[in-house]
Amino acid sequence: MFSALTKGIRQLGDPATRQVVWLSIGIAVLAFLALFACIETALLHTSIFQTGWMETVSDILGRLAGVILAWLLFPAAISAAVGLFLGRVSGAVEARHYPALPPVEEPPFIESLLAAGKFLMILVALNLALLFFIFTGPLYLILYYLVNGYLISREFFELVSIRRMDASAARVVRKRFQASLLLTGTIFAFLMTVPIVNLLTPIIATATMVHLFENWRAHDGGPHITT
Repeated sequence: MFSALTKGIRQLGDPATRQVVWLSIGIAVLAFLALFACIETALLHTSIFQTGWMETVSDILGRLAGVILAWLLFPAAISAAVGLFLGRVSGAVEARHYPALPPVEEPPFIESLLAAGKFLMILVALNLALLFFIFTGPLYLILYYLVNGYLISREFFELVSIRRMDASAARVVRKRFQASLLLTGTIFAFLMTVPIVNLLTPIIATATMVHLFENWRAHDGGPHITT
């Protein structure tokens, strides 16, 4: 796992990968600003208290809550953004480390967009549900990283694996190595909450999943390869 992670980090030096990094960062930042703008607009048109200073305090707390919420949901936004270009990252990793693999036909952009949108909605919905535990201290952090780690590892691995084998075979491989996948996903979920690092984490996660998939597929004898 750590060998795959190291290779995933080194993939950032690939020119094709750097282009996706900038694209995904741009999309994620726009999503962050859009979310904050919605919160700001809601605060401007909402008056909770009649007293001036109390309303000022509520606005400040509202903005602070908005920043925290945007930070908690940022992993979802950046993961979905990278999902749009996952084929490019996977292709760059394969070209560099697995040149003998046959080419694959990438799905249409609209299909990738729908898949990314679905993944984003699931991540946002579950993270909003987790907010009910936000005052439970360590329990919230444990749930946050485990839930996001599971979702991130499952989604990224399946998107990578179905490029090379049918969905049923990909699920078999995923379930066989689900403990390692959960650990890997939890690491990435944590890194996605670290400022600056979180901008690069989905790219590293995608590259790492390609290496894990190829290692595990070789371990299983390379079943159900699609060309």
